[in-house]
Amino acid sequence: MKRRNLLQAASALGLMPSLAGAQTAYPNKPIRYIVPVAAGGGSDMVGRTVTERWSALLRQNFVVDNQAGGGGVIACQATARAAPDGYTLLQGYVATHGTSPATRKVPYDPVKDFTAIGMIGATPNVLVVNASLPVRNLKEFVDYVKRNPARLSYGSAGQGSLTHLTMELFKQQIDSFMVHIPYRGVAPAFTDLIGGQTQAMFPGLAAAVPHIKSGRVRPLAVTGLARHPQYRDIPTLDESGFKGFDAQQWYGVVGPAGMPAPIVRQLNETLATVLKSPDLREKLSIEAIEPMTMAPEQFAAFIKAEIVRWTALAKARNIELES
Repeated sequence: MKRRNLLQAASALGLMPSLAGAQTAYPNKPIRYIVPVAAGGGSDMVGRTVTERWSALLRQNFVVDNQAGGGGVIACQATARAAPDGYTLLQGYVATHGTSPATRKVPYDPVKDFTAIGMIGATPNVLVVNASLPVRNLKEFVDYVKRNPARLSYGSAGQGSLTHLTMELFKQQIDSFMVHIPYRGVAPAFTDLIGGQTQAMFPGLAAAVPHIKSGRVRPLAVTGLARHPQYRDIPTLDESGFKGFDAQQWYGVVGPAGMPAPIVRQLNETLATVLKSPDLREKLSIEAIEPMTMAPEQFAAFIKAEIVRWTALAKARNIELES
């Protein structure tokens, strides 16, 4: 009895924390949300759109921290080194946790250094050709490439980019050759495609839509296993005979390795709720992104599979870049 009275007195005087204080609910302070690109682009829009709604649900502010540079390396290192307490998150995407680790040595382990929290969504890539090319569908394009070996060239957003690797995957499957012309981004690549300096490209669907609508490029097929709901007139490669052909620009959320399971579960469940919002779907449709929910375990397995398949392709096509 004396001991209990002493403990109660100490608690009343503030000499020891109360049980409620020792179990402060998460989150009780702002969450840092690192986006590995400069402010203003499509990835940044995705991050700000998601965190705006996530913040309202968790009743806590998200501070978007744009850390561009090194193809996502700077942002990944900052996240991996942070405390695994749920207050530093990263918007990982196909480059940081897929194509970059597959094509170059990066100073982080895309699997071991992170905790997978959940997928946000993905947008397909689309095979487009110069409007003057005498092909109207995927079969005609494949035949045309095979009749003109090494006479055609394709552009990409840069060495090791998804636009590069997707076309290399396509070339591997049709067993034919086209010259690769890498650019510093997709915009200059489109300039030369429209001008006829290159004949084909595999950009993200959102980047291609304005040029498709203007008639300056012709879409032949999209990646993914189902037609995109906004562009159902464009067939998939899968239905066109390339079974299982998939390459998408995806976005998801990861944190430092070792995050507590209850926090991961809370973040995953609230993110899933955010992704079900009709207004979020409408907002993400600007970038042709379809929301896609995954449990943490599913997302972790997805990341591993992405790295494995892009690494295999890079080795097969002898694509190895300097860090």
